[in-house]
Amino acid sequence: MSIGYRKLGRNTAQRKALLRDLVTDLIINGRIETTLPKAKELQKLADKMVTLGKTNTLSSRIRAAKIIRFEYTDDSKQQYAIQKLFEDIAPNYRDRDGGYTRVLKLGPRRGDSAPMAIIEFV
Repeated sequence: MSIGYRKLGRNTAQRKALLRDLVTDLIINGRIETTLPKAKELQKLADKMVTLGKTNTLSSRIRAAKIIRFEYTDDSKQQYAIQKLFEDIAPNYRDRDGGYTRVLKLGPRRGDSAPMAIIEFV
């Protein structure tokens, strides 16, 4: 019986906080390295955020702001992560219907042999 998502060994609040942090870091940095199950769950959420960014209405900005953390990007333009999503990332995928991120498998992590992956925007 499938529930539709992975629990990632956390309760609901911890899982939501983890995914919010990961999607914010992905928007800011463009690619991140994490474990494979986290990357697969993050891929679903990141694709939804890009879809919201493509519509670019007030409603979609509010919905995205409920998930993306209020953090500055690291680049010289002093902008927040949500601004980067709506102004820089989403317009690049205007003609694409889905599949905005890719997950690349890496080898196992040295300490605990957890499967690692890199997730990045296409």
